[in-house]
Amino acid sequence: MGWVTAGEMRAIEEAAFRDGVDAGDLMDAAGAGIARLVLESFPTPGTAVAFIGKGNNGGDALVVLEHLRKCGWRVAFRPSHPETERSILTRQRGRRLGIGESPGIPDGPGPLLLLDGLLGIGAGGPLREPLAGLAAGMNELRTTRGAIVAAIDLPSGIDTDSGEPYEGAVVADLTLTIGVPKRGLFADAATNHCGRLYLVPVPELPPPDRTGPRITCPANFPDLLPPRPHDFHKGNAGRVAVLAGSPGMSGAAELCATGGLRGGAGLVTLFLDPDNLARPTPEIMVRHVSRRIEAAFDFAADARVIGPGLGTLTPPQIEQFLERLAADDRPTVLDADALNLLAAHGKVDALRPNHLITPHPGEFARLAPDLAGLPRADAVARFVDRHPCTLLLKGARTIVAAESGDLRFNPTGHAGMASGGQGDVLAGVCGALLAAGHASADAAMLGAWLCGRSAERAISHGGQSEESCTAGDTLVHLGGAFLDWREQRR
Repeated sequence: MGWVTAGEMRAIEEAAFRDGVDAGDLMDAAGAGIARLVLESFPTPGTAVAFIGKGNNGGDALVVLEHLRKCGWRVAFRPSHPETERSILTRQRGRRLGIGESPGIPDGPGPLLLLDGLLGIGAGGPLREPLAGLAAGMNELRTTRGAIVAAIDLPSGIDTDSGEPYEGAVVADLTLTIGVPKRGLFADAATNHCGRLYLVPVPELPPPDRTGPRITCPANFPDLLPPRPHDFHKGNAGRVAVLAGSPGMSGAAELCATGGLRGGAGLVTLFLDPDNLARPTPEIMVRHVSRRIEAAFDFAADARVIGPGLGTLTPPQIEQFLERLAADDRPTVLDADALNLLAAHGKVDALRPNHLITPHPGEFARLAPDLAGLPRADAVARFVDRHPCTLLLKGARTIVAAESGDLRFNPTGHAGMASGGQGDVLAGVCGALLAAGHASADAAMLGAWLCGRSAERAISHGGQSEESCTAGDTLVHLGGAFLDWREQRR
């Protein structure tokens, strides 16, 4: 399933109506799906205010309020136009809700959630009054009151197809897109207005039967994490060899190796120099060896992770590393200093299908300077056309691509992950998933989703804020992230 344009989405809806689907039932299904995701994201009831326009997008928001109220939320709505100017379905859902419009914000404990139901996919161009004023009000409450803005289908003021934000567009913290993802949501320009992306599946709105970029979520990949057999043992879970850390950078090695454990590996062995004083968790096997590059490649691992905090190697070590990497066919995650080494010595062409690379934007710019200024999706696609590896380009909307050209966009995570060590954890988790037998693209996709979801849980379930979320918090909540994927909650 790929993304769709506004025109394609309208065609999907019209086909559903021709097949006898009732528009009201469709609205109720979409609203219920959105409410479920909101309730899972915010376990503590608070205040929800829907900002609604004249169209059916406003009706969706009112249905969400119905469900939230049943779960103990205080609800209110602020319309852009009088009731007589709203769509029939929106008027009906307003009457069913049974409350009058509220010019203010109800007081009370818990989160303050603003539902952006001003405009749907049919709108275009800059926001005009009275919609512009309501959008500005949401943006101001987000800035001054800590309100959380949830956009229904897409943020008002964002072009559905290009993702370009018009002046005064709503800045959402989460965007709940209905049925099929809209093309503009994946554009680089839309990232700061869309926040966390959620897909709200609606069976009556099936995606087009074609390949194309996909959003990573359990609904799109339902069989990827089946339950373990009851006679499962650590040998089945896989062995991971971690070549990471240098004196002064042992924290990267510890986070990476622990990521491997929390990511499900049966055995994680960390190879360190003799003078490295790292003391990781006792479940990690540590080998202090003088020839650790050789030892790490000789180890009978199911997957290797190389690079976090590896430091500067001597010329003989560099030569040995490149020779052993070229001769090794084990699934291997290459991160951080391993990528910098390849870039600095002109060895990017050494990348092969068994390599999963996980650069952040700066490392990617060193690997492919000519691609760094392109839109992220284009840059990723061109890179894997040149180099037969799997690429996970980190950042907001982490993108995974393999030689086949299959692009996968990760929706999870938040700005609090912009802290040291998060990439080390991700590398370890990806290594564990490779060791368990997942294909490289699936391991990269799952790793990004799980780490992002875990960081979300650190806020929603762990009491952290974006500013205080650390890589250690991500490690702590990985178990809950695995459950969320397996139970298809997100």
